[in-house]
Amino acid sequence: MDDTSVYNNMRILLAEDEEKLRSTVQEYLSISGYRIIEAQNGAEALRVFGPDEREWPDLVLLDLMLPAVNGFDVLAKIREKSDVPVIILTARCSEEEQLKGFALGADDYLTKPFLLSVLKAHIEALLRRTLGRRQRRVFGALTLDEKARKICLDDKLLNLTPREYEVLHFFMRNEKIVLTRDRLLDEIWGIDYNGTDRSVDTIVKQLRLKLGSRAGQYIDTIYGVGYRFEVKENEDD
Repeated sequence: MDDTSVYNNMRILLAEDEEKLRSTVQEYLSISGYRIIEAQNGAEALRVFGPDEREWPDLVLLDLMLPAVNGFDVLAKIREKSDVPVIILTARCSEEEQLKGFALGADDYLTKPFLLSVLKAHIEALLRRTLGRRQRRVFGALTLDEKARKICLDDKLLNLTPREYEVLHFFMRNEKIVLTRDRLLDEIWGIDYNGTDRSVDTIVKQLRLKLGSRAGQYIDTIYGVGYRFEVKENEDD
């Protein structure tokens, strides 16, 4: 399996006021498998970090010269609530400004103009270094600890087989995305697997039993296609 597949569907906040550059970067990274959240000013960028942590991005590309709220202030506000990796993208390349960015918590710094391929390389290098940093992620009643390879249901550790963990983890990493049985087989079992897609159905059935009536509903069957993992907004109603 291609190592880059681990980055598929990761959410990147692109905070850039220059429309042409924002559109170009968005298109390039989308083709590479990332989900892009666009913000054309600092206020829009900060709104992405709302009360629901599940909607927060996995990485931020941050221009410094943003209208409404400048990039330095955006970075400071982000760091008050999140350790999400941040790459500063800017034409301002003085040593003083770079030091200020790093002091506020930036992880990387890329000076404009830059090659899109170089930007992608910076993103993937940073994600490799920081994937284990965000250890806990909450999905409704479930808590995922990627570094420890553990998933808890209402703070109680689920007794999952390695395959069950891999499938549920992949569902969580691709929340709200419809996943075909063939893709699950390729990603989890490997492209050389000679079995049938009934293997996927069997694992999902086992997972639903272990997740119980509440969290088991997070895994929706998309008939004739596959499955989708989604926390129900009204589950606590």
